Amino acid sequence: MHPVARAPVAPFGRAKAQPRSRTRALVAAVLFGASVASAAVPRPAFAKGPASLADLADQVTDAVVNISASTTVEARGGRAMPQVPPGTPFEDLFEEFFNRRGGKGGERGDNDAPRQQRKSNSLGSGFIIDASGIVVTNNHVIGDANDIQVILHDGTKLKAEIVGKDSKIDLAVLRVKPPADHPLKAVPFGNSDTMRPGDWVIAIGNPFGLGGSVSAGIVSARGRNIESGPYDNYIQTDAAINKGNSGGPLFNMDGEVIGINTAILSPTGGSVGIGFAVPSDTAKPVIDQLRDFGEVRRGWLGVRIQNVDDTTAEALNLKGGARGALVAGVDEKGPAKTAGIDVGDVIVKFNGAPVKASGDLPRIVASTPVGQKVDVVVVRKGEEVTKPVTLGRLEDSDKPQLANLRQPEPESATRQALGLNLSGMTDDLRKKYAIKDTVKGVVVTRVDPNSTAADKRIQPGEVIVEVGQESVNTPADVTKRIDALKKDGRKSVLLLVASATGDVRFVAVGLE
Repeated sequence: MHPVARAPVAPFGRAKAQPRSRTRALVAAVLFGASVASAAVPRPAFAKGPASLADLADQVTDAVVNISASTTVEARGGRAMPQVPPGTPFEDLFEEFFNRRGGKGGERGDNDAPRQQRKSNSLGSGFIIDASGIVVTNNHVIGDANDIQVILHDGTKLKAEIVGKDSKIDLAVLRVKPPADHPLKAVPFGNSDTMRPGDWVIAIGNPFGLGGSVSAGIVSARGRNIESGPYDNYIQTDAAINKGNSGGPLFNMDGEVIGINTAILSPTGGSVGIGFAVPSDTAKPVIDQLRDFGEVRRGWLGVRIQNVDDTTAEALNLKGGARGALVAGVDEKGPAKTAGIDVGDVIVKFNGAPVKASGDLPRIVASTPVGQKVDVVVVRKGEEVTKPVTLGRLEDSDKPQLANLRQPEPESATRQALGLNLSGMTDDLRKKYAIKDTVKGVVVTRVDPNSTAADKRIQPGEVIVEVGQESVNTPADVTKRIDALKKDGRKSVLLLVASATGDVRFVAVGLE
């Protein structure tokens, strides 16, 4: 028997009995007052949920397809191991048995076994966006498959070819040839930016290979970052999404696709009411480029960024509190360098769009056309500055290089500040901490474990390059700069800290 939750009882003591006539009068007064109050204060009007979703499902189901992707791989051994559910004890049992049989006398061992072909299959979902035969699904559904079939709602199987795919957004575009006697039905994209938490949605797909299934729910949240890639901006929904739903559409009540179901958060592998879909407004530009070019051509700014917290905002004298993307590195050959964007700038607006957090910037830049000239608003030393930038093209092979930092004269004297033991750069310290020759600044040789610097994970062997956005060459420069900031009434200081290999990051440390 399940326990029943009970409301707590307030200790008001024993109620005193009232005469019946007086009691009736009190009841009448209370009821009258309640009715007056109800009439005087209008209740908020809430739209009713749909009585049935059957008409909507009928309207769009024919455009939703199942995806079967097969990958042929080479396998060794003269015997085919039975196909068993992955992750079960039987998988290990059969693998051990067949490996043992393959190594015994009279049988061929692994090294001399003939090569065999083995197929690996996956199932997913997709949807038709163009009746000419254009289908959208997830990249992870097709993977490296060399045989892809699109299965229509009525069971018709069509061979598909890959038009293009993108692993960063996890999208793929396929093309099929419609049968002459079987016109395809397509569904349109809707505007995902208009969706609000609480709006009704339905998901249609192929969960666990069962075939077309409809589930309903609401938008639970927007802008979710599940750390699956650089452009996370998912719609979260409680509409049931399971394995096999990947690549399927998430519809609004007008039958428009406002999301592409991509991932679930679940300890069991099944739906627990937390599913994620790529918003249509994020997906559409990627799909258009895959159709036009077979690849995605993303805008590139050429900066490395980090988030701005409250302490960092105070240290930077950033009005309006924590916001924007803090520039921690600038590529020497990138558009930002040419435009005059510097390390320590905080990007707060890009091409008219506000940058509320660092995660916003990569998405906005990537969706901006290559070669477009845009205005980038940065905060530099407390003042807003506008920098016109002509975007380059992001290449997967590009590895941002940091801006060349200072060339200070080394000093071996040591000092203490902020809970840190500091030393000028020497050949011995470079050797001890394996610090690259290109890294210049003041070396941290010890960190007080009870200091704020320790809380911010500053480590011995790291190098302080800037203090309060001014370069430092010696330990004396560090203490002098800190003293000046204290006199100005600052409560924290922003350090630019380099690793032994030259990677830099900003760290805000309290001065109290």
